[in-house]
Amino acid sequence: MPEPARPPRRRERPQKPERQGPEPGRRSGRGPGRRPGPTETRDAIIAAARDLFAEKGYDGASLRAIARAAGVDPALVHHFYGNKEGVFVEAMRFPIDPSQLVPRILATSRDKLGEAMVRVFLEVWRDEEKRAPLVAMLRSAMTNDQIAVMMRQFVSSALFAKAAEIHGIPLLRLNAAVGQMIGVALLRYVIKVEPIASATEDELIELLAPALQLHLAP
Repeated sequence: MPEPARPPRRRERPQKPERQGPEPGRRSGRGPGRRPGPTETRDAIIAAARDLFAEKGYDGASLRAIARAAGVDPALVHHFYGNKEGVFVEAMRFPIDPSQLVPRILATSRDKLGEAMVRVFLEVWRDEEKRAPLVAMLRSAMTNDQIAVMMRQFVSSALFAKAAEIHGIPLLRLNAAVGQMIGVALLRYVIKVEPIASATEDELIELLAPALQLHLAP
């Protein structure tokens, strides 16, 4: 009576095809139907997020819109970053290292500090690709208090606070100088007011350096 035992074996064989459950997706825990490469997917999400935050600001960019621009399921964005704030923090990782710029400011005498600060500040914004996260943060800071704090901390604390401490510049004076530079960046890169938007860096340095020096003078 061996014959009855054969049908179960035949039924089991078709359930072992290679197409059932692709291993890359299963190892990542994302299930079938999604991108198998987590690194490439994360890069796509972050690139889309930077573009949307720069274009619409924090409040105007939704997770669903970010996912659509990246070509992924919104659930995958949640999986990687949790919420929109998580995406924003990751996307806004600054593409410049303050430690490479601060020594140039610290090496400047106080009577030239205004010019040095303007030069460094404009250099941060010079590269279009590196500028995108800063534009996104600047646009978002106009409607979101937490992001405004992040922007102030980056410009004031990360770039200029040490020089202010060394030269004994009060925080009020430093913030006045920083506020003037952020205002110019807002007009130049977000609102794009002419002729500031198309002015050369040398023109802006000539315009801003004396004004900043007044704030920073003893």
